[in-house]
Amino acid sequence: MPWLQVRLAITPDQAETYEDALLEVGAVSVTFMDAEDQPIFEPDLGTTPLWSHTHLLALFEADTQAEAVFAHLQLLTGTELPEHHAEVIADQDWERSWMDGFEPMRFGQRLWIVPSWHAAPEPDAVNLLLDPGLAFGTGTHPTTALCLEWLDGQTLDNCSVIDFGCGSGILAIAALLLGAPQAVGTDIDPQALEASRDNAGRNGIDPARFPVYLPADMPQDQAEVVVANILAGPLVALAPQITSLVKPGGRLALSGILAEQAEEVRAAYSDAFDLDPTATKDGWVRISGVRR
Repeated sequence: MPWLQVRLAITPDQAETYEDALLEVGAVSVTFMDAEDQPIFEPDLGTTPLWSHTHLLALFEADTQAEAVFAHLQLLTGTELPEHHAEVIADQDWERSWMDGFEPMRFGQRLWIVPSWHAAPEPDAVNLLLDPGLAFGTGTHPTTALCLEWLDGQTLDNCSVIDFGCGSGILAIAALLLGAPQAVGTDIDPQALEASRDNAGRNGIDPARFPVYLPADMPQDQAEVVVANILAGPLVALAPQITSLVKPGGRLALSGILAEQAEEVRAAYSDAFDLDPTATKDGWVRISGVRR
């Protein structure tokens, strides 16, 4: 069936008021959307940040009258409504529509990320089965792409790997499929560890080859290859710990870094690593190097 969609242009301080009001007048769902493609990075712990210009979208049953919704919102809030708009949108198979938006993605020369509902474009290539759009990292973000491309260009035979902030496990699993005999994953989120285990199983990875740990439980063994796709702040703060995980002569790749944050992160690792030129993609960067 079709739906009535109501759109309000709000500021962050109006969010709670209008969310509550929309639900009060019968909205079946309320969604916040960025109105200006403005990114939010590294929010404070315990906060739910919103963009400075936000669109609040609400869906109502198709027979709902938009004028009545707007009139009730004004009564409930006691103020003039911000910029607003209503339209009827057709129903569709939202899951099918979402799935149709993702195709297999190639990274480097050998590696493909293949959604579970697709056949592998190159069956003899290195095909990592993972569904884009799910939580924790799936290859669609430039930072993950930068790390996957880097891994594809490495010789990983006989190399141990640490995926620091493993999320979905995509980087460690890619390294294992590309020839690494062993990888270790660590993440502060227990759900990420579960996702890593599930994705490893989906790709036929023996659990013994890819143990995952909370940081407090992680063995402090060094590895020949360490990847950390997290955020610039933690990369700088944890530089001594991350450095200590890389064997002398070992390789490191860091991402989750905005272009304007690159120099700060490079400075945190330059004493211990011979750093490569910074790689960039869509405003994000990857910093890699070899430990002295």
